[in-house]
This record gives sequence, C-alpha cells and structure tokens, in this order.
Amino acid sequence: MYHIIVNPASKSGRGIRIWEECQKVLNHRKVAYEVFFSEGYGQIQKKVQELTEHATERVDILVFGGDGTMNEVISGIKKLDMVRIGYIPSGSSNDLARDMKLTGKPSELIDKILNGNSGEPMDVGSLRFQHVGEEHSILYREDEFAKTKRFNVSCGIGFDAAVCEEALHSKLKETLNRMRLGKLVYLMIAVKQIIKARKVSCDLYLDDKEPIHLKRFLFVACMNHKYEGGGFMFGPDASYHDGSLDLCVVGNIPKALVFLALPTALKGKQFMFPYIDQYRAKKVRIRTSEPLWVHTDGEVYVKADDITVWCEDEQISMIM
Repeated sequence: MYHIIVNPASKSGRGIRIWEECQKVLNHRKVAYEVFFSEGYGQIQKKVQELTEHATERVDILVFGGDGTMNEVISGIKKLDMVRIGYIPSGSSNDLARDMKLTGKPSELIDKILNGNSGEPMDVGSLRFQHVGEEHSILYREDEFAKTKRFNVSCGIGFDAAVCEEALHSKLKETLNRMRLGKLVYLMIAVKQIIKARKVSCDLYLDDKEPIHLKRFLFVACMNHKYEGGGFMFGPDASYHDGSLDLCVVGNIPKALVFLALPTALKGKQFMFPYIDQYRAKKVRIRTSEPLWVHTDGEVYVKADDITVWCEDEQISMIM
C-alpha cells in the first residue's frame, strides 16, 4: 500500500496533471494506494504525522510536489526509520530532485519507484530557533510555531532566506512558472535583495569549537544537498549521506563583487572569490547581531538571531 501525497497547486497547477499521468501507471499496474490532496499549508505535515506516529510497520509514501512539499513531509514524520519516500518532482525549484538526479518523464519516474526494491539513505537536517526577534514572538509560542524545523535540501540565514521570503509572496513567480521560467524569479529577487541588504555581524560555532567571528556577513547557507534557490550550487561538495553539512559563508564582500560571484554559484565556483568561504560540520550554531530571515528548504517563517543547525542521527530512505 502506497500513501500518496499530492500538492495540486505545485508548479502553478501543473502538479495535478503530473499526478494524473502517474495515476494511469498505478492503475494499469493494479497498485494499491490511497491519495491525499493538499488544500493549504500545514495539511501535508499533519497527514504524514497521522500516518507515522503509531506505525508498527514500514510506511511507503509517494510525494508529488516541490521542495516545499517535501519539507512538509519530512517535518511530519514521527519515525524516520519506519518510512520510505518516493518522490515525483513537480515544483518550480526542484533542488532536491536536481541533486538526486530524479530526471525523466513522471511516468518513467513512477515506474522506477514501483520497481525499486530498496531505499537509498538520505541525511535529514534540523534547525532549532534559540531566539527570535521580538516582533515575531507571537509566532514562537509552542501552540503556533515549532521551535525545531527539519529540512531536506538546505537552510540558511540572511540574504538567501530573504530571497526565499520574497519569492514565496511573488506574483511574478506564478507568472514565470506558467511560462516555464520560474528560475528567473530567484535571480531577479536576488539582485534586488543584494542592493538593499544590510550586513550585520555573526559568530559561527562549528561542532562546538571556538567561534569564527565575521564582522559583517551577507548570509550563511547550510547545505545537505548541492543546490538551493532553483539551481545555485552553494554546496558543490555536499553529500546527502555523509552525516555532515557543507556551509557557504558569504562575509564582508563588496556588493559589486557579489554581482560577479552570484552567477558563478550556478556552477559552484563562488569560492574563488574573497570573503566567500566553505566549511563542513555536523552541527553549527549561528548567532547574529540582529534578527534576520531564516529558511528551511526555501520555506520562511520567522526572523531570528540565534539558531543551531545539525544533521539528524537517523536517515530517511528514498525509493530510487
């Protein structure tokens, strides 16, 4: 029995057509399944929680959606070791699929999943908000906001999260998605955010070592996979099954140089520029001099000035 999660609104409505194409394969092969259609944010996480909270045997979940949909799925799982996930990407960014090389027609991908006998282990990241800005304290109450968030692809604080926050509310994104140019919106918003970005200071604590102090920084991206933001390779050496995170840290770099460096990130070449550094750690604590936007897999909820990010001890199993 497969438990199928569908985000019909993904990719500006094309997600439902991708599901309908794959449904024909499932029905033709007489596969047993039940399907759940999301109608709004939070429903998928709640559904997955219900499926996994009291599981006594393996739960197989097939997901139709984008990176945000997968973030809801991973956030809802109560027992990571009891779950296998098959993924049919239908989002605008698809950074998870890009790194895991989930390419081809949806009907071909569903065939591979149904024929898959074993799962590939994948690290799961977690982020804990130690402290958030006063103006966001209402979101931080236990009944309204989870202090700990999981992620598949990446999380970040600063510029990259600010880009995600604006993209989530961008009408232009919907328009470009319909034209199959969704990646452009991130680049356009990135340029805007670079221009108006305020650099603040931060301290990085890697695996509980002495802090690395940055007098001014633009952002820190903690990468479990290679890509974020629709194809920017901020973690060119990241591996999703090595138990660690790769950090892309952009420090006190002149804004003019950022405009030169950003396009090179599409190929993972940004570290040739000064003030852009690469680190690796299992756990990192980031403390900033003022609250900044924070994202997990491109989902943005709150500004914070103190976060801890780490790799979970348990991995999730992906049906490939």
